[in-house]
Amino acid sequence: MSTNTSSTSSTTTAPEKGAGRRKLFGGANLRQFGILGSLVVIILLFQLLTYLKTGRGLTLDSNNLINVINQYSYILILAIGMVMVIIAGHIDLSVGSVAAFTGIVVAKSMSEWNLPWPLAIVLGLIVGALIGAWQGFWVAYIGVPAFIVTLAGMLIFRGGNQFIGQSTSVPVPEGFTFIGAGYIPDFGPFPFSAGTMILGILGAGWIIYHEWNSRRVQKKMGSEMAPLWTSVVKAAFLALVILTAAWLFANGRPGTSFPISGIILVILVILYSFITRNTIGGRHIYAVGGNRLAATLSGVKDRRVDFFVMMNMSILAAVAGMIYVARATASGPQDGNGWELDAIAAVFIGGAAVSGGIGTVIGSIVGGLVMAFLNNGLQLLGVGADLVSIIKGLVLLIAVGVDVWSKSQGRPSIIGLWGGKRKGRFESAQAQEAPTVVPDTDNATSQPADLTRN
Repeated sequence: MSTNTSSTSSTTTAPEKGAGRRKLFGGANLRQFGILGSLVVIILLFQLLTYLKTGRGLTLDSNNLINVINQYSYILILAIGMVMVIIAGHIDLSVGSVAAFTGIVVAKSMSEWNLPWPLAIVLGLIVGALIGAWQGFWVAYIGVPAFIVTLAGMLIFRGGNQFIGQSTSVPVPEGFTFIGAGYIPDFGPFPFSAGTMILGILGAGWIIYHEWNSRRVQKKMGSEMAPLWTSVVKAAFLALVILTAAWLFANGRPGTSFPISGIILVILVILYSFITRNTIGGRHIYAVGGNRLAATLSGVKDRRVDFFVMMNMSILAAVAGMIYVARATASGPQDGNGWELDAIAAVFIGGAAVSGGIGTVIGSIVGGLVMAFLNNGLQLLGVGADLVSIIKGLVLLIAVGVDVWSKSQGRPSIIGLWGGKRKGRFESAQAQEAPTVVPDTDNATSQPADLTRN
């Protein structure tokens, strides 16, 4: 009896060797951690190169960081929706045209129809939802491939933008520009933005509370817990990063601070990370993308999933379009050109699988930031637009191609290797992933029979 008790105790309580290290940044699956390291390397590299060229590092300059968020927030918002589309096994080529079409409708509604800007924003969301419902209907209920539907949508809504706007720019009122060109309000006699620093302190506090609460819940449920040092290091590191970023954003030129478009982006990242990781609907998206037949047999309504991801993508495209128009102070016929390519690149660089079923919102944001800082760094060095385009294309091709080739050879994913995964753990994860991938932390797995559980 005593032998059995001892055996059971050792099985349930002894943590696996190295578990603390693997859980330090997000659990046993560290698929996105490699690209996060790449982002850090890119930022530090351009900081060094700009220092050697100009005598001071420009990449981490407060004004430059503010400009990066202002210039790329709408692409990162598109990446949030695009990763859900790609996880479900589809692609959306129309997001740039949908954003441009929504932008011209919203601009016209304010300049010619005298619609107040808050109502114009509501109108823009409705337009995005209707476009998404239209495209989702063809994909989910008629069965036309999303590639074809959205290719048609790209042509239709690009033409719609030019038809409504008569291929001219339409200005927007000053109140509307706040969502794209505004900043956190400043107050107090401080030489920095107090509002931005308060936001950073709240963010750091939330990180510490979340880590403490997670350990409390795990202890209460009797779950296996990572060593205490991993929680302390993780919380301290993330809090330090947030506070450092807040300090940099708070010390920009007078009148600037963390952009309102960045606040919108952060809210959407938190919301959609929760949806994809902690809701039944989010699990269904992964299930359909991982194995549509198994998901359907398990009770997942795959048509509803297809309809939702397409509709949701167009709503986020409408949000991105309005933010861009607000920043530019006008809607023009060239708005949205190439946005879909940047959003798709962000998702794949962020670790999403070409075949669907794998990907995260956070990973896509990191992938988008990689492209943003790569583009920004090359511009700071004075590299021409032609070479910037070539380099960005090569980065995308190499990042995805090497990873796909590595896995096709039976080796661990390159992204996984950068995150410190060993081959044995990779092979174990492969066995667990069949037949359906469902998120837990980054890309956790579950059997089809569990997909409809609450």
